Amino acid sequence: MDYLQYSVAAFLTLCVFSFLWRDNVFYKLAEAIFVGTSVGYTLGLYYKTLAYPRLVLPLFYQGKIHYVLACVLGVLYLTRFSRKYGWLSRWPMALLIGFGSGMTIPYAIQAQVFKQLSASMLPLWSSAGFEFNNFLIVLGVLCTLFYFFFSIEHKGKLVKIPVRIGIIYIMISFGATFGYTVMARFALLIGRINFLWYTWLGSIFGFHA
Repeated sequence: MDYLQYSVAAFLTLCVFSFLWRDNVFYKLAEAIFVGTSVGYTLGLYYKTLAYPRLVLPLFYQGKIHYVLACVLGVLYLTRFSRKYGWLSRWPMALLIGFGSGMTIPYAIQAQVFKQLSASMLPLWSSAGFEFNNFLIVLGVLCTLFYFFFSIEHKGKLVKIPVRIGIIYIMISFGATFGYTVMARFALLIGRINFLWYTWLGSIFGFHA
């Protein structure tokens, strides 16, 4: 039974890798299977964890009639597929965006603005002496912000120097982010190669890592 499971997984993995050659029917088959199983699993998971305990159970088994409003709003989303009644889907979308924005914006400002500002306000001197790491952080924050300050033209040494320093910090950040992304993708690739070589072929021919 394990051989069959490993063989199916290996076949789908090779189908995905076949896209490196060109777009073909095997890749489309693996893509369709992935999308279909993902959608089916997600719908079942959403029903079991969201729709049933939060709508079906309170409405039909606990007698909470006011949950009908939530059900109606959810059904209005489906009117999006109708040209005549598609405008009705704007009501639940407006409520979702309004409530979502009202709940998210304060937390986003707190986490992405105030927390970042407090984390950037570091002391340059301490009992141990000059804090060089803190200086680099403060310098990077100020120069990067100065680069995005477009109210004045980037001319003259007093302006060009911090702008160039800001560009250096931005490029370092982009490079580190790209490098981390590539490393993560290579980790996934190595994992699939190990599966094909050791788990699949190893289970067939009897060798292990």
